[in-house]
Amino acid sequence: MGGADGDKRVLLAEPRGYCAGVDRAVETVEKALDKHGAPIYVRKEIVHNRHVVETLRERGVIFVDETDEVPEGALLVFSAHGVSPAVHSSAAARNLRTIDATCPLVTKVHQEAKRFARDDYDILLIGHEGHEEVEGTAGEAPDHVQLVDGPDAVDKVTVRDESKVIWLSQTTLSVDETMETVSRLRERFPGLQDPPSDDICYATQNRQVAVKAMAPECDLVIVVGSRNSSNSVRLVEVALGAGAKAAYLVDYAREVDPAWLEGVRTIGITSGASVPEILVRGVLDMLEEHGFADVQPVTTANETLVFALPRELRESRR
Repeated sequence: MGGADGDKRVLLAEPRGYCAGVDRAVETVEKALDKHGAPIYVRKEIVHNRHVVETLRERGVIFVDETDEVPEGALLVFSAHGVSPAVHSSAAARNLRTIDATCPLVTKVHQEAKRFARDDYDILLIGHEGHEEVEGTAGEAPDHVQLVDGPDAVDKVTVRDESKVIWLSQTTLSVDETMETVSRLRERFPGLQDPPSDDICYATQNRQVAVKAMAPECDLVIVVGSRNSSNSVRLVEVALGAGAKAAYLVDYAREVDPAWLEGVRTIGITSGASVPEILVRGVLDMLEEHGFADVQPVTTANETLVFALPRELRESRR
């Protein structure tokens, strides 16, 4: 396509990157290290980001899959994605000291699951099979929860009483796909009730709205995030669905293939909710070397939400 660098530009999504729940979870682990010293144990990845996990590992955090890998009496942090009551019980049985870094917006969904299970509802939990958050929420009421993994899973759902059915969801889904799933569920179960408030969290929604705003103008969208990050993967899908000609997910600037940039004028950049801004800066620096020095913010929301740290660490907020 040729032309001067003057018409190359980057559209930078605002908001992007850390949400309040991730910020709180990462700070929880850092403060626990400061207060108790290494090693401390974290069940699963504290947040789904390679860089964050590797950085904390270097500081003496040991990531485990299950509580039985933690020495009796040690300190264990639960990740932002939440855990089931069974995990709390097994930690107590091993006499572990625990700090719960579950995002408060995930805890809200847990409370909804408990409440509607108490009232003997069938709970249709929309989410991705095997994701830690879904396992934790379903574990609050295993006899009442059925997982619905997207619109194509709707036909398999069975309920006991069509007048007592509610849907809940994982917090990090595509808003559009979730609403498609809900509308298909409602065709089958007209009495389906909505959750008391949105389960897909503010940050997931805001990042998708920002990507939708810029995608139609973009020859390429680069989402900074890890492959196991649900909300980051959704941003790639949303970008393509909203008209971006191409979209890719990268953890680091070094993963950007210069071939992607050939013939490209406008690049959109965003990052998932568990991504530190330093990784976005790395991509912007790399793009500047390829002539993309003009960076224009695309602002669709301003985020000011901050969550209090877990009680055990509150006196030492940075």
